[in-house]
Amino acid sequence: MKIVAWIAVPACLAFAAVATSPVRAQTANTSFFVTSNGIGNGGNLGGLAGADNRCQELAQAAGFGAPKTWRAYLSTQAADGKPAVNARDRIGKGPWQNVKGVVVAKDVTELHGAANNLTKQTALSEKGEVINGRGDTPNRHDVLTGSQGDGTAFATGDDRTCKNWTSSTQGSAMLGHSDRIGLRDDDASKSWNSSHPSRGPDGGCSQSDLKSTGGDGLLYCFAAN
Repeated sequence: MKIVAWIAVPACLAFAAVATSPVRAQTANTSFFVTSNGIGNGGNLGGLAGADNRCQELAQAAGFGAPKTWRAYLSTQAADGKPAVNARDRIGKGPWQNVKGVVVAKDVTELHGAANNLTKQTALSEKGEVINGRGDTPNRHDVLTGSQGDGTAFATGDDRTCKNWTSSTQGSAMLGHSDRIGLRDDDASKSWNSSHPSRGPDGGCSQSDLKSTGGDGLLYCFAAN
């Protein structure tokens, strides 16, 4: 009986190693996720650098940070002599896959077209969790993007980036729906990156304003390399 026990233990360990290796491989190859929580300061993300750092930190904590360079899917508008920045130009060439190994888009063109694979079930957090959407409590499907549907920045005029991600009071940010569901059966409601601007009694960019329309200051994060 002792001999059998000694043989069985290594066999179980070997089986466990084989069983978990595909999961580890999928995690290591993760190149897209939705942040599991927001920074907590509304639309003030510390600019693009602060948002990118948030993506990098969460990826690192989840085990797939460096050597990947993580970027937040955010655009900025031209201001103070600086040109606009397009979200689509910041995130690399693709393909991108979630923590479960599911490819959400093979390249930038597919990502911004009708053939992408972004849904409530594939737009997962870095922990592999589904983000609450319309019909869930609380609804957290509003994701900050500041972008038009094709991934480009808005022209100067109406604020769509909470003052280029530095305001937690006045302003507005364009939001996408991670679950592709909204109040109406139209293209905007189904848009993952350009559904509606933020609004609220604090001016449009506070954390409570973001929560009031079904958000939490979440970000889309993409590995750019």
